[in-house]
Amino acid sequence: MSSNTYLIGDTHFDHENIIRYCKRPFSSLEEMNNLMLDNWNNTVDKDDFVFFMGDMAFGKGSRQADYWLKQLNGDIIFFRGNHDRSNKVRYTQSMILQTLGKDFLFLHDTRHVPLGWNGWVVHGHNHNNYLSKFPLVNGERKTINVGVELINYKPLLLEDLINEDLMNIKRWNDLESEPVYYREKLMD
Repeated sequence: MSSNTYLIGDTHFDHENIIRYCKRPFSSLEEMNNLMLDNWNNTVDKDDFVFFMGDMAFGKGSRQADYWLKQLNGDIIFFRGNHDRSNKVRYTQSMILQTLGKDFLFLHDTRHVPLGWNGWVVHGHNHNNYLSKFPLVNGERKTINVGVELINYKPLLLEDLINEDLMNIKRWNDLESEPVYYREKLMD
């Protein structure tokens, strides 16, 4: 059985204000937490890899990241977000992955991209509040924003993203919208 690689960020488990701040479609904190937990575990198998782009949980009285990690499937590579505080979690700051002839830099916040980086940047941090600059895919800036609001609150399969003709996407706001390509996508 082969493993898959998934992308997700900015779950903000236990953060009640994020529902209003990001216009998340939930009527309660419990509904949000349960849906994201179920979506994750119904998508990701135990032997799959998950690149988590930071900000697992947040808010007064929120349970720490280690609480949530114990409940989530997959081998999770956790990129520290600005709201991640647990000292029981092993964080990564950034990582480069080369796949299908492309370079991908994984990190939480695009402000930490090294000068001169020319590959794609997979990130979180911006949620759905800055879609003009940080949609799901911004082909001109070569950024991929995997905040949960843009990926229907469940991990996104990296292979599916690449198979969507990623290198020719000019802009793709979220999974609910259609990508805009630099050129007409060729039909099979």
